[in-house]
Amino acid sequence: MNQDHTGGTGGTGGTRPTPAQISAAWQRELPGVPTASIGVITPLRRVAKLLDDDRRRTLTRLGTDAATLDLLSTLRRAGDPWTLTTRELAAQCLVSAGAISQRVARAEDDGLVSRGASDAGPRAVAVRLTPAGRARVDRVVRELLAHEEALVAGLPADVLAGLTAGLDAVGCRLARTDPATSTGSGAAVVPRVSAAGAPRSPG
Repeated sequence: MNQDHTGGTGGTGGTRPTPAQISAAWQRELPGVPTASIGVITPLRRVAKLLDDDRRRTLTRLGTDAATLDLLSTLRRAGDPWTLTTRELAAQCLVSAGAISQRVARAEDDGLVSRGASDAGPRAVAVRLTPAGRARVDRVVRELLAHEEALVAGLPADVLAGLTAGLDAVGCRLARTDPATSTGSGAAVVPRVSAAGAPRSPG
């Protein structure tokens, strides 16, 4: 199991410590150390772990995996004719050219996509969603989003709005400090969480 960035200090017996307990313990052991981040980052890490595990179980039940869903969802959202080049797919999925080639090859073997020439250039490869691929992604996305809607259905609208704004702000700030997502011009490309390794939202 992944450990919190502050360790397990501050719990009682075998119970998992709360962020407040962890913060208080570090303040006691290392007086003056900044602990404000614990109240944000520790819950985020725990919730992310729970959501990743739930997404993985749900996709397994639906007969797919995060990498395949990421590929099919990206093509589906592109609109008719549901076609993108491998370069465009790699950029939108935030993976390397080699990784997207592997995803496409697996999906092509399963009859979910087809490859062909592209008008973008003589070396460009176009990837198109097949009718079977469209049927697959439509079914999976409908069931997945219905399931995940139920996970937050009990939260008040103002709480959801606050979470959305807060998480977006945190994501933008983290992206600006991450060389892998920085554009080099002061702007940042914010990756959608989720996670092939961390399942991402199909929306």
